[in-house]
Amino acid sequence: MKVAVLLGGTSNERPVSLVTGEAVIKALRETGHDVTPIDVGPDIAATIASLKSAAPDVVFNALHGPRGEDGAIQGVLEWLGLPYTHSGIRASAVAMDKGATRILLAAAGLPVAQGRVVTVEELAEADPLPAPYVIKPVAEGSSVGVEIVRAGDNRRAEIAQTWRFGKDALVESFIPGRELTASVMGNRALAVTDILPCETAAFYDFEAKYKAGGSRHVVPAELPQAVTDRALDYALRAHQALGCQGASRTDFRYDEDTDTLIILEVNTQPGMTPTSLLPEQAAYCGIPYPELCDWMVREALTR
Repeated sequence: MKVAVLLGGTSNERPVSLVTGEAVIKALRETGHDVTPIDVGPDIAATIASLKSAAPDVVFNALHGPRGEDGAIQGVLEWLGLPYTHSGIRASAVAMDKGATRILLAAAGLPVAQGRVVTVEELAEADPLPAPYVIKPVAEGSSVGVEIVRAGDNRRAEIAQTWRFGKDALVESFIPGRELTASVMGNRALAVTDILPCETAAFYDFEAKYKAGGSRHVVPAELPQAVTDRALDYALRAHQALGCQGASRTDFRYDEDTDTLIILEVNTQPGMTPTSLLPEQAAYCGIPYPELCDWMVREALTR
């Protein structure tokens, strides 16, 4: 099968996408596919020309962040009539917009933290929620730009002044406890991973996710079976509520003291780097990395 792999992109997550893309290219070649790498830059016309030249049967989208997982590149591929991995335009756009994701998840009866989207001006004026609370970009991935404001913290005004992620921000109540995640392949939730950031990390931030030794993953998470089952159920329902296709990953916070399990976000382009969570969960379920990548391109052709 002829597969074009889109990697790189123009977002803050370009370095991650390059690592993801190289790993995917190697895996797809191992499984017998004819692979053409396409490094996506700011000139979309050049990307379109490369896609037309490659004439692939299917496109593996290894991009992350804005323009790669927000429906933008998906629209280009739809226009060109090329099948592609992961979710379509609508699910990609909704999942990338954390404010819209909250609305859809809550409408589906799924648990989200108390919160709302505020303007940067509102954030500069006063605390939008009682501390502690979390400030997030509305449309970024990989914990880029995430800040935690705790009681007695005077960083709010500084954060608002230096905010570089648009005119709005999402603020949510901070949920104490454990960081959990569960991946979905098609109609199957795979496993629950307990993510333990290194001692120097304030939370599971960008470095904890991608830097070697930044975090430790325990799969399956050591949880009561009822909590594991609840997380797997929520992940599959979130995947379905947003209309995701292929693979997705849902991130949670779990407060053991109150038995509270809250959805943080749904990732339509889960990381596929050597330290990524989806490949680890797939391996735990008996699906090696090359087989996972092969499944993704074959699944894209069945739609």
